[in-house]
Amino acid sequence: MPAVADTILTGARVRTLDPDRPSATAVAVKDGRILAVGDGSDVRDWRGAGTEIVDLAGATLTPGLVDGHSHPSLGMEMATGLDLSRCRDLEELRIALAGAARAAGPGDWVVAHGLDHNAFGGRPIHHDLIDPALAGVPAFIRLYDGHSALASGPALAAAGITGPQAFDQRAHVVCCPDGHPTGHLVEFAAMSLMDHVLPRESEAVRSERLLGLLRDMAASGLTGAHVMDLQDPGVLDLLAGIEESGELPVRLRIAPWCMPGTDEEGLDHLIEMQGTHGRRWRVGGVKFFMDGTVEGGTAWLEHPDCHGQGTEAFWPDPAAYTRAVHHLARAGVRTATHAIGDAAVRHVLDTVELLDGPALRSLHRIEHIETAPDSQIPRFARLGVAASMQPTHLAYTRADHRDEWSKRVGEERAGRAWRCRDLRDAGAVLVLGSDWPIAHYDPREVLATARLRRLPGQPETEPVTVGQALTGLMALEGYTSHSARSVGEQDVAGRIASGYRADLTAFAVDPVTAPADELGEAPVTLTMTGGAVVHRA
Repeated sequence: MPAVADTILTGARVRTLDPDRPSATAVAVKDGRILAVGDGSDVRDWRGAGTEIVDLAGATLTPGLVDGHSHPSLGMEMATGLDLSRCRDLEELRIALAGAARAAGPGDWVVAHGLDHNAFGGRPIHHDLIDPALAGVPAFIRLYDGHSALASGPALAAAGITGPQAFDQRAHVVCCPDGHPTGHLVEFAAMSLMDHVLPRESEAVRSERLLGLLRDMAASGLTGAHVMDLQDPGVLDLLAGIEESGELPVRLRIAPWCMPGTDEEGLDHLIEMQGTHGRRWRVGGVKFFMDGTVEGGTAWLEHPDCHGQGTEAFWPDPAAYTRAVHHLARAGVRTATHAIGDAAVRHVLDTVELLDGPALRSLHRIEHIETAPDSQIPRFARLGVAASMQPTHLAYTRADHRDEWSKRVGEERAGRAWRCRDLRDAGAVLVLGSDWPIAHYDPREVLATARLRRLPGQPETEPVTVGQALTGLMALEGYTSHSARSVGEQDVAGRIASGYRADLTAFAVDPVTAPADELGEAPVTLTMTGGAVVHRA
């Protein structure tokens, strides 16, 4: 007789993603692991006096969903203040900023986020476009891509930014021909020049906000996230502090950044950090950037964009990036590299191909992959490099290619945007995620968009590169089994089988077969992380 379960989930349609037993109706859980998988008739064998029975009443139970690319802590900072994501043009932007400026008290700033590049209508980004609406109140606006910002004239003065500056990474303070800054700050090093003057929350407020965010993520069906940043080491203390008095509702696997200029001592420090952990968080992997964004002119492209930009890597010396990745790989450290442009994708694959043997090559992922030619697609599976993509980023483009992203890259490259299906059909591991706060963390929205090639609930919107749509099963695998494979956790996560983590998500509809628009707003019946129910509808 098997051991007595702590919890039994029954009355479900179980999609196990386990080829040895694809379906079931009941799952037993003990000590945070799956004890057994079976049918209703097995429940009496698993049940004891203290066993909790949860009747899912026909819901579909899947392995716990894991966001393959998220920024919970950094995202809280990036998503602070006024949400400008609904501003479609300069008039709407100015109205929103004027309202915030009127509400500001003495010494206050207007801090905002989520602004779409398309709101500028093709005009060069300049603080003169917003300063009159702000009436002297300093403002700092993060654009939706997370790689650029607009600072008002008074904000530039407060930070002491008066002209161009040099950086180790590919970043710049955009200036007019006369040398005066426009307020457009491109990439992290340039944006960080504002850090010392921007308002900052207390640690207590940050902790409360982070825990609230993770609870909301769990309510959307997430049981984990691959966190693609660790700029502030204090975040680990924040997580440890939360675990002193409770549990994280979502597992976090954290990959610190490795930026240009990192020497061998810095690389060894990243190696030493690996495995640092709490109960539900762990440092695992290192995050690189090979380029920036198309809209910011910093994606690394094989041929220039329509403004003559995009021909330079984020690492001024791409060979230094290759040496850094090899140093980490030889120590067994997994890497994830942000690569949006076709040249960036190629260079990362070239870097991996130079490693000696499949064991070292299989440690790596490429994030985003917004445009890639036919020649690069088969290399992912051949080299064992996982592809990590965010289907909801399609919301910033249009099928008619009249958006800023498409105009920048041109018709040919826009025609091969976000090639999710081609990568899957070529045999690649394909991880799906949100890149929150760049797009919403709700996995239902991502799963639906992966199938529709547009956001759910918007049938009037023409799909973008519709031939790249995934099946419902492929999309689910991108949040479960493929997510686990991409970080080497395929033996403990990503399927419902005995001995695996009891990280589980229950939907009111079948996420594989339900119409995608319906899935986008379907209730999440239950979320379980480590055998504990962290959300129940």
